[in-house]
Amino acid sequence: MEVEIDDFEGSFFAPAAALRQEGTPYHYLQPSREIELDSAPIKAICRVLENAELNYKTCTTWTTDGFYRKTKEMFFYSGHENCSASDNGGVIMRTENEMYDLILGIAKSDVRIKAVYMNGSRTNEKVPKDIFQDYDIVYVVEDTKSFIEDKGWINLFGEILYMQYPDENPYYPSDKKNLYGWLMQFADGTRIDLRVQSIDYALQHIQDDKLCKILLDKESILPEIEAATDCQYWVKEPTEEQYLAVCNEFWWCTNNIAKGLWREEIPYVQDMTNHVVRAQLITMLNWKVGILTEWSVSTGKSSKYLYKWLSDEEWQMFMATYFDANIDNAWKSVLGMCELFSIVAQFVGKKSGWEYNEKEGKAARAFLEYVHQLPRNR
Repeated sequence: MEVEIDDFEGSFFAPAAALRQEGTPYHYLQPSREIELDSAPIKAICRVLENAELNYKTCTTWTTDGFYRKTKEMFFYSGHENCSASDNGGVIMRTENEMYDLILGIAKSDVRIKAVYMNGSRTNEKVPKDIFQDYDIVYVVEDTKSFIEDKGWINLFGEILYMQYPDENPYYPSDKKNLYGWLMQFADGTRIDLRVQSIDYALQHIQDDKLCKILLDKESILPEIEAATDCQYWVKEPTEEQYLAVCNEFWWCTNNIAKGLWREEIPYVQDMTNHVVRAQLITMLNWKVGILTEWSVSTGKSSKYLYKWLSDEEWQMFMATYFDANIDNAWKSVLGMCELFSIVAQFVGKKSGWEYNEKEGKAARAFLEYVHQLPRNR
């Protein structure tokens, strides 16, 4: 039975027309604001839905060529155009096999490219696969100059939504003769971080990152390398001196957070918390994971996989250390951060045979609580 849109939850859309925008049909049909579908297949679809006693609604759909165009404003606009649904006009994210075929196909057809290797998460079997993993690709070439000067060759990889030229950034050093990169986000959702390297540079640096896999070597110029491994990113066991330094840095810099919160200087508080104090907490949490795993795992970039080894209570305490621009929320999170650090630091110290400076921690915590109860700066 066809239903009204207000009663539509759990029902089906049967598109009968489309508001045309950037979708594939826009390029091969005569221009028009809308396009109507053939009535015969629509009737057949509706008949099947009715026979199955499924609720449905015939509608106009908005056709666009990429998920990134589906902004809040565009949804409101399409609603004013009487659209009830949206579809992607033929643009589907390319599969991993399709991307490898493309990357290697370009390399095989270009005599300047001698070899291809890959770094990053796609070489790491321990990392969960998902659609947003980058393709970190290196083309080993005779000369980087011709690739840099040809501004259009990267269009071979697909429609680029936006990109970055890291070696053109004035804030970072570059060695264009030996190394040059293009970071490309494509319209279909895939991303390639591509670099070209001179042969000499590749031979010297290919094993800098152990998460490396050779995909193509036309002339056997690259050395044999071991299977990709994340071992160089495993949590490293600290010395007692490093342990005590991290404890001291954490507690000392909470002093700055206290002053910033009393002054209600949220930008300063966020900066001091996230870039200084939180860094010490994350280091200590990593050391706990190292102890639990006998120093045999990586917690990932930005320690994003810590949750795999922390208890649920510890993870929730850690999540609670992230706060917004509200002063009261910030105080609560910072005091919780102190509690979590104290617990984990004592665990690491005990397991390592080192004495945790409890006097220092209690003094710093007491100062925080003293400042917290002071009348606010006005």
